[in-house]
Amino acid sequence: MGEAICCVLPTDDPSDHGQLFQALAPVLQRIDRRHPAERWRRDVLLSAGTPQMQTMWVILVQAGSLRARMLQVIPDAFVPDPHPSPVREVRLDIEGFPEIRALRDEVRRLRAEVSWKEREVVAQSAPMQRLQSRAQRVAASELPVLIVGETGSGKELLARAIHEASDRAAGPFVAENCASLSEGLLASELFGHEAGAFTGATGRKRGVFELAHGGSLFLDEVGDMPLAVQAHLLRVVQEGQLRRVGGESTVRVDVRLITATHRDLRGLVRDGRFREDLFYRLHGTTLELPPLRQRREDIPLLIDHFLLREPPARKLELRPAVLDVLDNYPWPGNVRELRAEVMRWKVFCHKRVDLEDLSPELIAPKAVGPGDAATQGAACAPGTTLASAVRSAERAAIESALRTHQGNLSRTANALGIDRHTLKRKLASLQIARDLSKGAG
Repeated sequence: MGEAICCVLPTDDPSDHGQLFQALAPVLQRIDRRHPAERWRRDVLLSAGTPQMQTMWVILVQAGSLRARMLQVIPDAFVPDPHPSPVREVRLDIEGFPEIRALRDEVRRLRAEVSWKEREVVAQSAPMQRLQSRAQRVAASELPVLIVGETGSGKELLARAIHEASDRAAGPFVAENCASLSEGLLASELFGHEAGAFTGATGRKRGVFELAHGGSLFLDEVGDMPLAVQAHLLRVVQEGQLRRVGGESTVRVDVRLITATHRDLRGLVRDGRFREDLFYRLHGTTLELPPLRQRREDIPLLIDHFLLREPPARKLELRPAVLDVLDNYPWPGNVRELRAEVMRWKVFCHKRVDLEDLSPELIAPKAVGPGDAATQGAACAPGTTLASAVRSAERAAIESALRTHQGNLSRTANALGIDRHTLKRKLASLQIARDLSKGAG
């Protein structure tokens, strides 16, 4: 039997909320001193006192100032006799109020913004700035995310950044590539298996969904997932529970799902190779990661990052001709290819990077079409340096695209596969006649 605490509050108006609040403060301190180890065992009876006093108890308990259960005695007039439970515990879901939810969402958004700004994101191009703004807002939500981008463009890095800027940052981040495993092995990796489920299954194994419980799960190349595994994945996404391969019982999982692909999922849906219902479950929001050729302003930043921030740190000087080649290369392998190139420099270059230090594919001449005779002649003229040939070819390509698109910079940049600001910089650098870009948009 617990001890009942009774006291008289020094107030001349038991209906005055302000007086009641001031009078209760020393009472709460006295309770804590007398029973410091029993805070979680306290009960507050709401049925006694004025309505204002009952309101004060509710405020104190819900605010956490008084850790106690709130109990209510049910009057005889409103219950059958005998009553099975004449004392009821009162639970109030303050979180359910729209204003509270709005404040909670705003706090989550601000935390995501601060977390994102604290990350070292290597990007200054306009496409990446727009992407970061969208990703930051997505991180503050619980929406599933579908990242679309070419191979090597950094989809997993973006997924990890979203996780680390979310409320789940303290939880695990688990990544799995759906294209690297057969159908049977993929099902086992995703959902786990029981002992004896198949040959070689000597014990129980938890899948990545269970390993990511309370955090985020990143499934890369989800477009390559077999249809049979897609059906299992849909059930887990819908129900929040899974059944291990060879198992009978279900396991509940709490996971924020982030998926990625370089394929056209809508096209796969039309061809019957990807489930339409799963597609709509996965793309709560879609983030398109631009290829490196559309964010060329980021190439110098990325090079500095790979040289100085990734061990072993090296300080290397890049010749202007090298920068020209890097700026004009289409980068089919995207950021991953650029990183591999910089890692080579760290091994083979001493103080600077010259043209002969570049990989052969970066400086190999492109095939020239029938209409490029003038450019071909300039590039092959005796005594022409590689840097000069690259500059001439670049000038010819930009002037041709400007004429084709009547001087519209946005359409010209899109046709050339570069950013609009990059095009402006090249117009100035190459001293291309301004009348070619008259009327630019």
